[in-house]
Amino acid sequence: MKTMWMIRGDAGRLYDEFRDKGVAAIGWRQIAAQAKPGVSRQALTQAYLAAEPGIKEGTAISGASQVFRFVNEVKEGDAVVTYSPATRTYLVGKFTSIARHDPADAEHGMALIRTVDWNTVEVDRDLLSAASKNSLGSTLTVFKVPNFAREELLALVSGKPGKITPVLEKLADEQLDDPLKGLSEIAFERIKDQINRLDWDEMQELVAGLLRAMGYKTNVSPAGSDRGKDILASPDGFGFQQPRIVVEVKHRDGRISSQHIRSFLGGRHKDDRGLYVSTGGFTKDALYEADRANVPLTLWTLEELARTLMANYQETDTITKQLVPLKYFYVPA
Repeated sequence: MKTMWMIRGDAGRLYDEFRDKGVAAIGWRQIAAQAKPGVSRQALTQAYLAAEPGIKEGTAISGASQVFRFVNEVKEGDAVVTYSPATRTYLVGKFTSIARHDPADAEHGMALIRTVDWNTVEVDRDLLSAASKNSLGSTLTVFKVPNFAREELLALVSGKPGKITPVLEKLADEQLDDPLKGLSEIAFERIKDQINRLDWDEMQELVAGLLRAMGYKTNVSPAGSDRGKDILASPDGFGFQQPRIVVEVKHRDGRISSQHIRSFLGGRHKDDRGLYVSTGGFTKDALYEADRANVPLTLWTLEELARTLMANYQETDTITKQLVPLKYFYVPA
């Protein structure tokens, strides 16, 4: 039975880079040069402490342990999975090399690198069972995936999903060290899950509710032809006063392309401000198109939408809170 490892490059922001280059990588450039096969955890910890005077010993031990695992415990032929918070998809593959130090990409969070044969099929997070979602929610950069989650991911990649039976497995030392570590990141991923379950019309109402919480009055288009806009937001609610914000909302439609952005911009007045919301994310070309837009344009993925909701939740109205019920709680700082 092959082991599967989760590798989170820069908290998932290196997902596209991993896929395009056929690699999986981690950072820790402070000790990457010393991280050769056979190096001990203790040696890596001491190197980390020497490279970062004043760092907490627990932080050095945790980082060194993950580097040790990536270099020594991961084997050629092991399965690997990485996650994109922006698109909420998992990429599954197989390691095809040992770890090596890559000084050229160290500044980009890829100081230690392994080649990977990635599968072309990406797994949508919504297709996973709650048990697998929870087990994959650790914020560690490198950790071993529980067998039941590994089996479910491989089944979905092969197109043969089946019922899984969760089995309690031993947690890594880093996870046992502080059970509250990464709690906010895990909660944030759950909030995104909750938002993503909304229907299209509920998503449109959520965006409108957020704009109202931010001080605007909104006019939501009815279902059907909207002539390139779903929501119109402005100080007066009619669009007579500036800023006049024209909003397009796309929910679960996959990544938005540059063509969609050009189409949206084509109907805009020079004094308009644009907001394009896509819970499926945007292609690189779409991001480029938005940067060179002839009117100010902001793009929200599910990530930005969730962060904006959290930042403005106290000011949202009852209807908006009912769409995504949340509650505050305190943990030690």
